[in-house]
Order: sequence, then structure tokens, then C-alpha cells
Amino acid sequence: MSDFSHLRLVWEPRLLSITRIMIGLLFMEHGTAKVLDFPHQETHKIFDLLTLNPGAQGLIELIGGFLFAVGLFTRPVAFILAGDVAVAYFMAHAPRGFFPLLNGGELAIVYCFAFLYFWLAGGGEWSLDRLLGREGGPREIPSDATLVGERWAVSRVSPAHSQDHATAGSTAEREASRR
Repeated sequence: MSDFSHLRLVWEPRLLSITRIMIGLLFMEHGTAKVLDFPHQETHKIFDLLTLNPGAQGLIELIGGFLFAVGLFTRPVAFILAGDVAVAYFMAHAPRGFFPLLNGGELAIVYCFAFLYFWLAGGGEWSLDRLLGREGGPREIPSDATLVGERWAVSRVSPAHSQDHATAGSTAEREASRR
């Protein structure tokens, strides 16, 4: 197994977790600014629970960001946060203009697609979901596994799977030659 392939297979789930933690902490900061006024922003509105923004939006960002950062209920939280940010984009940014660079909505779009990715990918190796058994354990790499594909798109094929394909291929060839 090449060094890069081994490095990628070992660190891919860990880097997924590190990315999830950082995105969660950064998103949670939006909630702390709205709910706790920390860090203080010049445009800060007094927190009022019965309003959409900063009330409900601040709590969603604070609680959702925390749950996402620690990796608890990662998939459903990520789905909710993706929808939350998409709604925020269309309510606050899209009316200001079409181009996200000009309407200030590029961060909302990045958050939305990052959350959609984690909705499918899960929390990674270092998450409470995995610790509590809500997600599968780390992927084991058999020592005799064969790596196939291009260097940039390596996938593992277990020896049993390789033999099954080899047997199936020879069986298919035999069937074709009989016809």
C-alpha cells in the first residue's frame, strides 16, 4: 500500500471530525453573538425569544452549533442547520441582489453545503455519535487489502471481494465461450 493511500485512509475520518468541530464552533459563534452578545457586534439587537432573528435564529445557531461541534445527532442536526441557513440566505441575502459576493451571502451558501455534506457523511471518527454507538466504528483496513484505482481516487477491495470478482469473471467468460 502506498504511503499516501495509507495516510489518506487513516486521516480521512479524523480530518472529517476536525472539520466538523471547526465548522460547529464557528457557527455556534453566530449564536453566542445573538443570544449572549459575545462577541459584541456593532449591529447587535437585544435578544428576544419571540422574534425570528435574533430569537429563534440565535438559539438554533447556538444549540445546533454546539451539538454539531461535539458530534451529537450529527446527521439530523446538520440537515436542520442546512435548511436554516438556506432560509436565512433567501430571507436576508437574496433580496439584496443576485450575486452572493455582492449580497453578502457567500458564507451562508458555504455553511449550507457543508451541512449537507455532513448530513450524508456523518460526524467522523471523533464524535459523540460514534462513541455512543449511533454510527459505525472506524473502517478497518485489512493488511492484505488491494488498493485499486487512480492514485487520487483509491478504493479498497478486500481479498475476498477480489476473488469473488475473479471467479465471477472466469465463470462469465466460460458462459460466453459456450454460446
